Amino acid sequence: LKQPPPFLPGAARRRGKMRLLFALAALVSCVTGYSVTMVPHSMAAAPISRSNVVAKSLNLKTKVLREKMAEKGRHRLCVFKSNKHIYAQVIDDSEHKVLVAAATVEADLKGKGLNIETAKQVGMKAAERAKEKGIEQVYFDRNGFKYHGRVAALADGAREAGLVF
Repeated sequence: LKQPPPFLPGAARRRGKMRLLFALAALVSCVTGYSVTMVPHSMAAAPISRSNVVAKSLNLKTKVLREKMAEKGRHRLCVFKSNKHIYAQVIDDSEHKVLVAAATVEADLKGKGLNIETAKQVGMKAAERAKEKGIEQVYFDRNGFKYHGRVAALADGAREAGLVF
């Protein structure tokens, strides 16, 4: 059995390794008499569970909500948080454009760390920039994160600065 050449791109090399594993499994099953079944990861079907079905329906719900709000002319205040930063964007869903953005990666908030106070400042900064562009009403998209802690603080900061939602 030959190893795939090392100069092949990643996908072709993985296919070569999978073929090698299948050949070894066939050899083991012939020699020992045990049946060895191997299913490549890409072919393994995810078990159908309620959480998978619910996740798909939530995606549909959020898509419909975004379309409704875009028809009404309301923009979306979308939040994303990572372990190091928090981001806020005001998005126009009818044109699929980001109108306003604020985050802790900006120079004036960069060294302050990630806590509730900085999340509140990001919300205030996003709201101030939105008001400069004439945006008064938005709807809050927590983007799957719980409305708790930094996400709630960002929303409170945006409300304090004058955004209505």
